[in-house]
Amino acid sequence: MDYFQLFGLTPTFQLDTNQLTQTYQTLQKSVHPDRFAHASSQEQLVAVQKSSMINDAYQTLKLPLKRAEYLLSMRGTELPNEQASFQDTAFLMRQMELREMLGDIQSAANVDDAIFAANQELESEYQSLFVEMQKQLEENTSEANQQASESVRKLKFYQKLQHELDRIEDLIFDD
Repeated sequence: MDYFQLFGLTPTFQLDTNQLTQTYQTLQKSVHPDRFAHASSQEQLVAVQKSSMINDAYQTLKLPLKRAEYLLSMRGTELPNEQASFQDTAFLMRQMELREMLGDIQSAANVDDAIFAANQELESEYQSLFVEMQKQLEENTSEANQQASESVRKLKFYQKLQHELDRIEDLIFDD
C-alpha cells in the first residue's frame, strides 16, 4: 500500500495538510499500544509495524520536498544522486554567488541588514523554484517529471543554504 492510499488521498502534490494530520491521528489511535495491551505478542508486533509505517508515511507526505520525491518515485522517475554533477552551469554559478554572499555576512558593515538581505534573497529564489516544481508535478509528463526531479534537487541546495544562514546567524548572535 502506498502512502497516499494509506491516508485515503489522491496521489498528487497538493494536499490538505490539516486533513493529513487528522487522518494520521486517527490511524495512530487505531494501532496505539494501549489497544493491544491484552493482545498476543504477534498482534502487538503487527501494531508496532503499522504504527511505524504510518509515521514514515506521515513524515514523507507532510514535508513538501519529501512528498515530491515520493510522488516522482511512484511515477517511475529516477531521482538524481545528490553527488551527481549538475548540468545547469547557471545554477552552479548562482550557488557559488550565494555561498560568497553568506561568507561575507560576518564581515558586513551592518550584519543585521546582511542577514535580512540574504534571507530575502534565498526565500525569493526558493519560492520561485518551488512554484516551478509544482507546475512540473501537475503537468505529470515524463519530461515534466524529470524537470521536477531536478527542481527538487535544486531546492535542497537552497535548503542547505538556508540552514547555513541560520547557523551563521546563531554564531553571530550567540556571542
